[in-house]
Amino acid sequence: MRPLRTLFATSRGKKSVATSVLVKVVLGDGTVGLGEAPTSFNMPYETLPVIHATLRQARTRLAGVSIDDYPAWLAKFRRSRPTCHMTLAGLEVALFRASLAVRSEGEWRHWGGRRDRIETDITIPFLTDRRMLEEWLARIAKTGFRTYKVKVSGKIEDDMALVRAVRESLKRGGRPFTIRLDGNQGYTDRSYLAMLDRLGREGIEVELFEQPLPQDDFAGLKRIARRSRLPVILDETVCDEAACRRVADEGLGQGVNIKIAKSGIAGSAAIIKTARRAGLKLMIGCMTETMVGLSAGINLAAGTGAFDYVDLDSVHLLSGRRSCQGITASGPQYLLEEG
Repeated sequence: MRPLRTLFATSRGKKSVATSVLVKVVLGDGTVGLGEAPTSFNMPYETLPVIHATLRQARTRLAGVSIDDYPAWLAKFRRSRPTCHMTLAGLEVALFRASLAVRSEGEWRHWGGRRDRIETDITIPFLTDRRMLEEWLARIAKTGFRTYKVKVSGKIEDDMALVRAVRESLKRGGRPFTIRLDGNQGYTDRSYLAMLDRLGREGIEVELFEQPLPQDDFAGLKRIARRSRLPVILDETVCDEAACRRVADEGLGQGVNIKIAKSGIAGSAAIIKTARRAGLKLMIGCMTETMVGLSAGINLAAGTGAFDYVDLDSVHLLSGRRSCQGITASGPQYLLEEG
């Protein structure tokens, strides 16, 4: 459990601490792999008791399994735990890292080693307290962030007030900036289009709009994707490659947000392949993870060089360490070296 540096508020809830479970895999020869299973408003089934119980079952069943066989074992175990996305993703990261260590292969290099630095945006929670908002903006602006992802609620007047306040504050700072919006499923198709109209009339420029509608409102997503002047990037709608394929086939959005914490290693790689083939935009995101979990996304993003948008900011929201082996945070940038 780690305290957050500001209140984390979205259309789904609020929290002042981030809670996750660290996953450690130890092989027979002592090789270790680490992963992380966070908790989230968007996956309420994965409570701490459920995470712990699932990992205890996995530990019993994994005993004696060769590390080379973990992908097939995990695929079978995942079918019996269809709602435990984050728990099994954290376990998969730990197994994946242990398998890389056995081969003396670096994680960043495994993904291609294409970029030695990437730059993330920073989250602006849905803060209705103006003092708290200004304090958070002042704290992060001086760190050098240039792209701000604002959490909005689906209530147009409240959301416009927040976006205006963010824009005004950033303008006073005198530096160039980009605004993204994240609806966290709070809108309907009508209110989303009305929100776009309000943004346009007030001349507020926005780069993209993430997951405005409920994850399973496929008819609504198809309607707004046809009419939206902004790229609609789907997060909660896409947990696996099949869901990504549906986005492409049915025209549900212009892009997808991949999170290793929800899709795992193999699932994230499959989504990248499908999205690229379909011409979808790619965003990489995170939960409120420590560097243990976040580093998996950083290595994937920098290693593949595949992503149009990077949203890997959780360690800037948390109190604690912002570096790990091979990765150092410098303001909004992550600097990578072979490690």
